Amino acid sequence: MRSRQLWIVLLSGALVAACAGDDVTASSTSTAPAATSTSTPVTSTSTVVATTSTSPVVTTTTLPATTTTTTGDELPGAPIDFGPAQGDTLAVVGVAHDDVLNLRAAPGADQDILEGIPPTYDALSALGQTRELPGSFWIAVNYEGTDGWVNLRYIGYLGVTNDTTHIATEEGVPSAETMLDLGFLLAEAVASVDPPSEIVLVVAPTVADLGEVTYDVIGLGDDALRGLRVHVFGQPIDEAFTLKSVEETALCGRGVDSSGACV
Repeated sequence: MRSRQLWIVLLSGALVAACAGDDVTASSTSTAPAATSTSTPVTSTSTVVATTSTSPVVTTTTLPATTTTTTGDELPGAPIDFGPAQGDTLAVVGVAHDDVLNLRAAPGADQDILEGIPPTYDALSALGQTRELPGSFWIAVNYEGTDGWVNLRYIGYLGVTNDTTHIATEEGVPSAETMLDLGFLLAEAVASVDPPSEIVLVVAPTVADLGEVTYDVIGLGDDALRGLRVHVFGQPIDEAFTLKSVEETALCGRGVDSSGACV
């Protein structure tokens, strides 16, 4: 049986090797908008590029009663004794707002698609089985009554949500021409340079009395904390948007404790 340390090395090495484990219908990497700030924005020197850091939890191997046509030893890849535990509640992370996470009949991006899971879905139930394929790891889950397999790269645990407006406004209140730009400024401010984070637009901007947009920032160089979900509210003022408030939700890699903190 492999040690936990070996798991972290294997997962990091395999997922950093290009995007071999990608299993979304379209590219989920956000293109940085050309933000125009009308006041002092939250600054960052990070370069936002794709990353694939993931740190799942220890689990026991339990064969789920899936809807696949291949079971047991016939499944692609090799079983590995790590990953979300059976019964864990999981969330989709790092999938673009106009995309879905594919629920597959068996491990692998070449397997039949059973369902498309929305980018902010947070009620997947882990079935306690993980399999290793070249460049990717796959876990068995239940999605609204259907058992299948998803790429572990796009799975995490939702942790505690904090209001971080006071931090975002320490150097002045950020403002930009659009909510898309304003949200990206706030997401970029928490992104990591080394390792480089991936910034993904997971909920498209809406505008009413307030503007609203959500980005996932994935890859912060922490085994426990996979990333942050940055939910931004902006006040429309003079054909621009000024920050009203921002909330950050922890996207955890190994699970959460009773207080919602990553473990």
